[in-house]
Amino acid sequence: MSKTYEEINERIRSGKAVVVTAEEMIEVVRDRGAKAAAQHVDVVTTATFGPMCSSGALINTGHTSPRMNFKSATLNGVPAYCGIAAVDLYIGATAIPEDDPANKVFPGRFAYGGGHVIEDLIAGREVVFKASSYGSHCYPRRDIETRLTINDLNTATLFNPRNAYQNYNVAVNATAKHPLYTYLGILRPKMANATYCSAGQLSPLMNDPHYRTIGVGTRIFLGGGTGFVVQPGTQHDPEVARNEWGVPRGGAGTLALMGDMKGMDARFIRGASFTGYGPSLSVGIGVPIPVLDEDVARSCAITDADITAPVWDYSSDYPELKGKPLAEVTYAELRTGSIEVKGKRVETASLSSMPRAREIADLLKRRISEGEFLLSAPVERIPNEGSGVTFKALKERPVKRKR
Repeated sequence: MSKTYEEINERIRSGKAVVVTAEEMIEVVRDRGAKAAAQHVDVVTTATFGPMCSSGALINTGHTSPRMNFKSATLNGVPAYCGIAAVDLYIGATAIPEDDPANKVFPGRFAYGGGHVIEDLIAGREVVFKASSYGSHCYPRRDIETRLTINDLNTATLFNPRNAYQNYNVAVNATAKHPLYTYLGILRPKMANATYCSAGQLSPLMNDPHYRTIGVGTRIFLGGGTGFVVQPGTQHDPEVARNEWGVPRGGAGTLALMGDMKGMDARFIRGASFTGYGPSLSVGIGVPIPVLDEDVARSCAITDADITAPVWDYSSDYPELKGKPLAEVTYAELRTGSIEVKGKRVETASLSSMPRAREIADLLKRRISEGEFLLSAPVERIPNEGSGVTFKALKERPVKRKR
């Protein structure tokens, strides 16, 4: 027996919907079987919370008096991109101040960046805004310096080109004699530690490996408020090796997301900073999966023991990722606190927060159960395995210059 989005939404409106988190669904399928679970459960909530560098905010400040066409701008000293329209800005999570004193002491050690500006705005804090221009007949003003909060902005939209990676690398430093400073944290020499970043069995695209229910137009929990999937994320690459569950054995699907920052909560959007790499933004995402049929129920019963990730030596294999990884390990192994790589026990640490992800999954479950959050069917599917869509590397070609 199959269900439709309309039938599930009607059950949500009437307060009759059965909603469980992805971790709870594991037990339901184990006890009842996938077929009975599909009949019993209407919605499974998934979630993740961790650093997602490909994030940013699209801001409209409203017009100055007299009017001005921003050509350079900063928020708390962090530059924003102004090449859109008069008072539209985009500030990226990894944007950095040009005069950050931490960078002079330790290149890449930025204490504050675009992700922190986004957190400050969502938290309702004041930020200092500066902008300059060349002036024109219709936009004569040349500069402005003021203080503002998110309530002073016309619009503030979180627009993240690449979030919620379906799977990712485990990083170690096997060959370098010095620490490596990366977006996966500090990697100590001689494989003294391994870092990873995924919510595993709770993560959205792990529970919908072929993107049957998650697509363009899917309504989601984003940063404490409501957001939407707007397209496949940048570097979306479904054409990778998969296990028997259909789950990729490395990085694969990604999602581009957007939502109104004025409805968000800074508990689920946090600025981050990585020594030697720079700033980022930790994003809280929750995605409801409608249990349309037995296959969806079975996919939502995946466990950390069923998901593997490749272990790469970031001192030699990355950034090319050529050859074979040092090992493949399950998320169940990673969460024990150590893994075995080439006969060596290596301590593990996660950059994503499972407690915060579980909080998001529970919060989304409550919103759906109380009729506050309805599901939306995708208006278009995102490319799946067999679609021919693969991630391409940038090719270097000689540039001919005119004399």
